[in-house]
Amino acid sequence: MLRFNKTAVLALLIATSSVFLLFQLYHYRQHVSQNGPHMFGRTVHLSGKDTQWQVVKKFMGLVHKYNMPVFLVDTASLGLLSQDSMLLRDSLVKEPHCTFLCTNRDVLTFALLNNLWKYDAGLVAAAEEKGFELLEVRGKDPRLVSMDDLSGNEIPLHFLFRLQGYVVHVVVLYERSGNYLWHGVLRLKPNMDRKFAPFRRLDYGRNAGAYDRPELVLTTLDGLDVRIPRNISGFLTEYSQARFLECRYRDARSFFQLYPDDTSPEAMNFRMKAKALLHLAARILTELRVPFWLSSGTCLGWFRQCGIIPYSKDVDLGIWIKDYRHDISHAFQKAGLPLKHKFGKVEDSLELSFQGLDVKLDIFFFYEETDVVWNGGTQAKSGKKFKYVFPKFTLCWTELMDLKVRVPCETVDYVSANYGPTWNTPVKTWDWKSSPPNVQDNGVWPVREWDEVIQVY
Repeated sequence: MLRFNKTAVLALLIATSSVFLLFQLYHYRQHVSQNGPHMFGRTVHLSGKDTQWQVVKKFMGLVHKYNMPVFLVDTASLGLLSQDSMLLRDSLVKEPHCTFLCTNRDVLTFALLNNLWKYDAGLVAAAEEKGFELLEVRGKDPRLVSMDDLSGNEIPLHFLFRLQGYVVHVVVLYERSGNYLWHGVLRLKPNMDRKFAPFRRLDYGRNAGAYDRPELVLTTLDGLDVRIPRNISGFLTEYSQARFLECRYRDARSFFQLYPDDTSPEAMNFRMKAKALLHLAARILTELRVPFWLSSGTCLGWFRQCGIIPYSKDVDLGIWIKDYRHDISHAFQKAGLPLKHKFGKVEDSLELSFQGLDVKLDIFFFYEETDVVWNGGTQAKSGKKFKYVFPKFTLCWTELMDLKVRVPCETVDYVSANYGPTWNTPVKTWDWKSSPPNVQDNGVWPVREWDEVIQVY
């Protein structure tokens, strides 16, 4: 009888079993690639990240089909990109996996450049074909609203695509006359489903927003072609400061019904010169990277009547003292605006005034204390100091005279502090030393400091 080598038999059995298992594994992978993730007739449940990735890929397919010029504005995703450039580089060379587009949130946000896209009603049907539910939020077009016409046409402001518990939020950006991009508030109408999306957790829509036009680059994220802002950190900084306040045309029209607008040639000429001066000042300060806002009468004119007060005779801006630069005066003078006076010093009550073409530009520097902020004033003849106290405020964007410019977000509190509860009533006789309700005596400059703190040209 033949005698078998036990070791050889064992090796043969192991080899046969291995070949069988490899064959089974190969057959399973071929089956999955053709028919999806099924095993023994049952669907294998994908993980949350895998499901989200499938949703994102379907959405990007829809984007490509309809040539929608979207770019990534999701703060969580952009935060990952700005913090981990090495991870981005690795994602370009390794097998695709969802890292940047699948965060720990159930929302992903893109922005849509409306001027590059023509609305297609077939989008709804195409989204449904891919399994999406679509919620479209519309609102008034502010570019068509004025004191003469308060109606405004409705335009798409936000699209929300929902699938398998995940939402892709598309924010529509519109070009405004101040050469910036704007998006509207996400405001649901009474018949809309308030549980359609986690609205409180959306990055965009609680307020309107304004952005400079970003430079976009096409890159590959998680195996998908996606456009992103080239300067990610700069965009995220803009996002944190993007809140936009629309001019109150309805209230302005009511104001002019009580107090008819001055349309004399002198008033129109002043407005034209004030607009040119405001645009020039904005260009200079923007080039210096010094943030500023409309202050005093210029802020009141925007808030009360959506324009410049013709009898004010000047343009007023505010700047935080922490943003002061020693080359501000030189930059304005180089641009053709000579220094008219300089009062105070950086440590206390600084104020600059420049002479434009028949219009004066006043720049007030604001100082922060525990509960309030204030700017100073100086009487040149006596050396008396004054202090104008305001409640603390934050800054928002708005548009005035075709210019994107900042104003205090808490505008009512700001103008009420400066002009009292009757700020909506025109006052043509104004004494800067006594008329403002928020003015306080602040001592007298020592005579030995006058050469430094009182400079009149």
